[in-house]
Amino acid sequence: MSEEDKPVRRKRSKGNSLTLRDVARMAGVAPITASRALNTPEAVSDKILERVREAVERTGYVPNLLAGGLASRKSRLVAALVPTITGSVFLETVQALTSTLAASGYQMMLGQAGYAESREDALLEAIIGRRPDGVVLTGIMRSPLARRRLIASGIPVVETWDLTPTPVDMLVGFSHEKLGAAVAEYLHRRGRRHLAAISADDERAARRNKAYSERALQLGIGGSGGEVPAHVVPAPSAVVSGREGLRALLKRHPGVDAIFCSSDMVALGVLIEAQAQGIEVPRQLAVVGLGDLALSRDLHPALTTVRVDGTLIGQTAARYIIQRTEGKPVVDPVCDVGFTIVERHSS
Repeated sequence: MSEEDKPVRRKRSKGNSLTLRDVARMAGVAPITASRALNTPEAVSDKILERVREAVERTGYVPNLLAGGLASRKSRLVAALVPTITGSVFLETVQALTSTLAASGYQMMLGQAGYAESREDALLEAIIGRRPDGVVLTGIMRSPLARRRLIASGIPVVETWDLTPTPVDMLVGFSHEKLGAAVAEYLHRRGRRHLAAISADDERAARRNKAYSERALQLGIGGSGGEVPAHVVPAPSAVVSGREGLRALLKRHPGVDAIFCSSDMVALGVLIEAQAQGIEVPRQLAVVGLGDLALSRDLHPALTTVRVDGTLIGQTAARYIIQRTEGKPVVDPVCDVGFTIVERHSS
């Protein structure tokens, strides 16, 4: 664990956020000079401006855009970032966050961060500057700059939908690696011997697919040539991704008898394309999705999928933020909610 990571979980509180005075001290200037450098840079010399900007970069400080504008330090606002609002898999978590926070008098602001790290950094900077009472992230924070900014702000942070031994602050999620391996083991038990995958190109899906492939090869159920064929599609993936993916896989690997899809929507596309080609599911081809959307049980055949309890993730993340904001201890700031393979007719 790096020196940067070590103090994070021990020192989180609303009272120890980095201030402009700290930046000024590091830069060797008066607080008023540091303020001018950040707000009216033309009013200071180039040398002073460089020193202040270097201090900001080193500390991760983001100016408080609400300073002096509130009588209380509590904004009663929590910011949540999701990769996309078109990804139905996150809606359950968003709804649980919203209702649980509202029950305690907090409002939620939702931001769409996309799948590009730079876009998430820019959005987080804008959010931190407005000093919400908490920030809920989808996935773990991988940007060193954003991590420094979050730590420096002192704002309670909950990372979700993933696991890591070095969270920024608090964490509610599950292991994508264990999930991928579990799907391979399930298909092996169901007698499938030629596995393939259709995976989105985001980082979490890539880790799931890698674990799925590695476990399949260990079990001796990879594709021909000692590999597990995979078709990668852009995130967020959609029904068309599944249709195109199945056509591409069968063209290269006609013997495939099971496909793990990175979402239920991709799996729906696979089912549609299989029907169009006269491929019987599950006799000729087993299909497994991810997300357990409401439509999955009503498809024909009903879709086998992996369920992650998004409601529990949202409720737990909201509870962590509320407890931290109200000065109460969070006894176990890391929660693994696990996952469940929901077996239906498609496999």
